[in-house]
Amino acid sequence: MISRLKQLDVPETRGADNALTFLNGLRLMLGTYMTQTFLVLLFAQLFLPALSAQANVQANPCSAPQQEQFNFWVGEWNLTWPGQNAGETGRGTNSIQRILDGCVVQENFSGRDSMHLRGTSVSTFDKKSGKWKQTWVDNEGGYLDFVGEFKDGQMILQREGTRPDGTKVLQRMVWKNITSTEFDWSWEASLDGGKTWQVNWPIHYKRKN
Repeated sequence: MISRLKQLDVPETRGADNALTFLNGLRLMLGTYMTQTFLVLLFAQLFLPALSAQANVQANPCSAPQQEQFNFWVGEWNLTWPGQNAGETGRGTNSIQRILDGCVVQENFSGRDSMHLRGTSVSTFDKKSGKWKQTWVDNEGGYLDFVGEFKDGQMILQREGTRPDGTKVLQRMVWKNITSTEFDWSWEASLDGGKTWQVNWPIHYKRKN
């Protein structure tokens, strides 16, 4: 074999050189791999907590403190209001709950035996406008949309409507005298641009036991 290598003029150490070259290349490859692994671990240590926190914020888009302003309304309620005739009392119920990951307050109203009206609304706090917005629909074909805010211990949502004769009227709902177990709600209208208001439907809420 040695004589054959001599005949071909091939250095006898070429195999050793090739092995050494291979080992050097292997060391370089392993070194690069270890360096890359170290950098990945360093990135995870430094940046993943921040990315996780950011993702958590994105997963809770309705975390604004104003979202809590309607918490007093959430629950199961018995309602009473003055009947059409003197001495009569209308009675109904309202069920209020948070839905859609707490972003929306949903209402389900029933006039029970006192009136035909059944309706539902959804309310949410719009961070862009800084206002509460509500949409109401019912079994009498009604559709109403409101905008407002919680201020001075009262929630007031308002809209502009049109009367059958074509004149404009301001309409609003007012939640007031709020405690943990009861409050007053009123449906009001103004024909003078909000200077004066007439209460058309007062309702007293009392939380169910």
